[in-house]
Amino acid sequence: MRIILYYIFKFFIKTGLFFYSKRIKINGNENIPKDGAVLFTANHPNGLIDPILIATHIKRKTHFLVRAAVFKKPIIAYFFDLLGMMPVYRIRDGIKELSKNEAIFNKCEELLAKNKTLLIFPEGSHNRKRFIRPLSKGFTRIIFQTLDRNPKTKLYIIPIGITYQNSSKYPSKVALNFGKAIKVNSYIDNKNRFEVTKTLKKEVLEQLKQLTVHITDDNNYKEKLTKLNNANIDFTEIQEVNKLDLNTTITNSKNTFNYFKPLFFLIILNSVIPYTLWKIASKKIDEIEFFDTFRFGFNIVLFPVFYILQSLIINYLFNRKIAIIYLITSFLIVLVYTKLSPTPAE
Repeated sequence: MRIILYYIFKFFIKTGLFFYSKRIKINGNENIPKDGAVLFTANHPNGLIDPILIATHIKRKTHFLVRAAVFKKPIIAYFFDLLGMMPVYRIRDGIKELSKNEAIFNKCEELLAKNKTLLIFPEGSHNRKRFIRPLSKGFTRIIFQTLDRNPKTKLYIIPIGITYQNSSKYPSKVALNFGKAIKVNSYIDNKNRFEVTKTLKKEVLEQLKQLTVHITDDNNYKEKLTKLNNANIDFTEIQEVNKLDLNTTITNSKNTFNYFKPLFFLIILNSVIPYTLWKIASKKIDEIEFFDTFRFGFNIVLFPVFYILQSLIINYLFNRKIAIIYLITSFLIVLVYTKLSPTPAE
């Protein structure tokens, strides 16, 4: 029953992402091994929307570690658990809570030993800056623990680059790039764990820098990013952006005028109650990296429910045919706006 609920919920979330995102570009899916244990290591620019995007675009069921704070509400915790999320505790959650991580790491080991997949974010936290931050060694601890206790497990690392055109704006545009498989077994050397850790971190880091837009984090970072934003560069074209010489003038003649803006106002008019609730709730979001996550949550829950309720009212006042036409039209307008309106850079 639980596995059925998982796939129903996954289909629901993926459908929501289809209506929410202008485009989701997937590259390198063929790099994911069809068997064996897989540890996905991804950069983390955009809160909970990152693991949701990855989990819904991988055929194999994926478990992943997210910060424990999101599990505070029982209902939300149930659905997160259904999706395969597991809490990881940090110092800010309380020193006493850190002891719970031991059980979580043991569970990670058990999953990989059973040839399951696991997703972690080795940067350790989310951040919208367009560069790969230094990686923690937590993922190597999971690797060593798994292979020490289960030496016959065939274990791979697949780096994943996540790149948003502008995660603060709707509609969203994102690229998921799956890197080349790293067969961990060939790296393991019980006599020199320090060197193995350093080598694995370096290889994952280098792949991530190629799989997402990576602007060197130096004194000129803000200047370079501003130059790209002003040129309205398509950040989801990863290779092209990373090849640009940011010390020269960058021009882009793309027209960013939104001819579909009237359609957006029509959507608001047709969704005035959920839109108002969202605007009120959005003022309470104190981390910009979670803005996109909460907006997506409102979109897939409140808006469809509101359209259905309005359809029932129309059915009561008029007839079923008009109600069905209204319901289909409401979703169609949202879909047209999402897919055809431009998504400018930040």
